[in-house]
Amino acid sequence: MATKRKPSPQIRKKYVKKRRPTGRRPKKNQKVMKQWLVLGALSIFVILIIAGMFKSEEKVVEKPTNMTNQTYDARVAWINELAPYARELQKKYGVLASISIGQAILESNWNSSDLASQYHNLYGVKADANQRSVLLPTKEYENGEWVTINGRFAVYNSWQDSMHAHAKLLAHGTSWNPQQYAHVLSAKDYATAAKALTQDGYATDPTYAQKLIEIINTWHLNRFDRKT
Repeated sequence: MATKRKPSPQIRKKYVKKRRPTGRRPKKNQKVMKQWLVLGALSIFVILIIAGMFKSEEKVVEKPTNMTNQTYDARVAWINELAPYARELQKKYGVLASISIGQAILESNWNSSDLASQYHNLYGVKADANQRSVLLPTKEYENGEWVTINGRFAVYNSWQDSMHAHAKLLAHGTSWNPQQYAHVLSAKDYATAAKALTQDGYATDPTYAQKLIEIINTWHLNRFDRKT
C-alpha cells in the first residue's frame, strides 16, 4: 500500500488563506450616514442664514428717548403687522410698501384717529357715491391757511380693505382721471414718490411730503420695499 506524500511547500501555499488587513473598512451605511449628517449640517446653516436675514429686516431704529417702551413696542408691532400686506400690494399694484405704511402712520396718527380706529380708514380716503361712509370734521389747507370742514369718508370692514383700496386708488387713479397718481407709480424711490403725492394732488398740506419722508426715514420703512 503506497504511503501518502506530504505536499511540497510550493503546493501548500495554495491552501493558505489570505489574512484580512487589520484595519476594518467602513461599512456602506456608515458612509451614507456621514453624508446625511453633512447635508443636515449644511441645511441648518442655510436656514440660520435665512432666518437671520428676516430677523434683520424686522429691525427698526432704537427707541426715541422721549417715547415710552409701551408706545415704542406698540408702534413696532403695528408696523410689522402692516408690512407683509404692504409688500403684497406693492407686487400687485406697484405702490412702494414704505409709502403704504408711511401714509397709514401719517394719516391715522398711528391708528389712533377716530376714522382709523373705528372705521378702519387708515388714509383719510373720501367716499365715492353709493359707498358706505361717515361724516367727520377734517382740516384742509386752502388759500394758504388751515380750515376745518366736514368730510364724507369711506368706511371699511378691516384695515386690509383700507390698504387695498389705497393701493388701488394710486394705481388706477380717480373716476375722472385714471392717471391721477402716475408720478407716484413711476417713482423709483420713496422720497420721489412722497413728493409726487403732493404733486398729483393726494394731499393739500404743503409739508406732506416732508412729514412722510421723515416717518419713513425714522422707522426705516424702505426696508420693506421689494427690490425689482
